[in-house]
Amino acid sequence: MISVKKLTKTYRIARPQEGRFAALRSLVRPQYTVCRAVDGIDFDIQDGEVVGYIGQNGAGKSTTIKMLSGILVPDSGSVEVDGLTPHVDRKAHLQNIGVVFGQKTSLWWDVPVIDSLRILKEMYRIGEGQFRKNLEMFCGLLDLDSFLGQPVRQLSLGQRVRADLAAALMHDPQILFLDEPTIGVDVVAKERLREFILEINRERKVTVLLTTHDMVDMEKLVDRVIVINAGSILYDGGIQGLRERYGRQRRMELEFEGEPPEISLPGVQAGKQKDGKFVVTFAQGQYAVDEILSHIRQGGVPIRDITIQNADIEQIVRDIYREGGRE
Repeated sequence: MISVKKLTKTYRIARPQEGRFAALRSLVRPQYTVCRAVDGIDFDIQDGEVVGYIGQNGAGKSTTIKMLSGILVPDSGSVEVDGLTPHVDRKAHLQNIGVVFGQKTSLWWDVPVIDSLRILKEMYRIGEGQFRKNLEMFCGLLDLDSFLGQPVRQLSLGQRVRADLAAALMHDPQILFLDEPTIGVDVVAKERLREFILEINRERKVTVLLTTHDMVDMEKLVDRVIVINAGSILYDGGIQGLRERYGRQRRMELEFEGEPPEISLPGVQAGKQKDGKFVVTFAQGQYAVDEILSHIRQGGVPIRDITIQNADIEQIVRDIYREGGRE
């Protein structure tokens, strides 16, 4: 469905000059710094996959989405979406994709939502029966009825994103690109959007590529995650594989019958937290859980309760960014 090979995109950024008449020199003879936003990346996405595409601000996520949707032309490499080259076969390509940019709307600002959807119906030559069927489905899943008659400028952010999702899918595309769709949206609206994305993928087999900074989105939505940093892909695989590869820390919360014992294993950190919980953290692979528990029991204080947690996905991703992908 989506094939990306050696994809590269660079930008020229004007470099400020110093000294006398710097502004004039910058105007007459500007100097530039070349920024490689996407640096020779490769990946394939199959039909029906839900893939998370994550990275820091400036890592190259939005640039990739814009090349996949045909907005930007790559400097080199190739990209194919359902057998089409996005920036070459623009008209045919746009018939088969939906795009939602969380910080921008594709709807008409001063026009009621229903009128925007009807304009899109005419643009995409959607039949009346298909339009009504989709509108009914999206109203049910996204609760659009309460604001269909309102201009887009009067909508809350959560309402606007829900309307944008309906607009992106009204023509029954098989591929959906979502760039930060839940940014700034409240918790209730986020959950509704997640449920909708899962339903569309399950019922219509829509392929989804999602960029987000929200790790809950990753946990609840995606089968696979691609991590990009400084234009290069650091990881491509399942979330569990990400934990196994980068999740160095495990965490145990313990409750004792009496005063917690001393723990003196090298590389193991232990102590009471502000909330009163006794927490033990240790590197995955350095010790087995049984080894830690055996050492604790030697202190002679009975354990009342124990909770073992794997590495938190958000912390793992922060560590990857910090270390630039070094294992």
